[in-house]
Amino acid sequence: MPTQELSPDEVRDFRALARLIIPPSETYRVPGADDDQIFSDICRSLERDFNDVRRALSDLKELSGGAFAELPPARRTEVANAFREKGGASLMHLVRIVLLCYYRDDRVMQSLGQEARSPFPKGHVVEQGDYSLLDPVRARPPIWRKVT
Repeated sequence: MPTQELSPDEVRDFRALARLIIPPSETYRVPGADDDQIFSDICRSLERDFNDVRRALSDLKELSGGAFAELPPARRTEVANAFREKGGASLMHLVRIVLLCYYRDDRVMQSLGQEARSPFPKGHVVEQGDYSLLDPVRARPPIWRKVT
């Protein structure tokens, strides 16, 4: 099966959008989602989301009236905000893949006080929650129809 790739223009627009989704932070000493290592991981990880990401980038180009990456910074932010307001499944898939790849970067995990490792086989300790918060949900009647 041939590998699908974004065009160079799509990659530039995607990278510029990724930087707006997660900008770098000097305060927390973390890179943005447009960091070379993180963005390469994003592009390699598109797989099943490839068509949705391509559709979202096409919508972004249309909203931009051309190349999103070539817009002045203030206009780029304006267009990105309009794009977020428009929303849709394609944008949701694009943002999801950016977030997934960003939070598996070792530098980001270390900035959060987490060990830079996979969760298995050691696992991670999850703080116990207050299950009484689920009582209203448990108390309501079923919201589905019984199959007979």
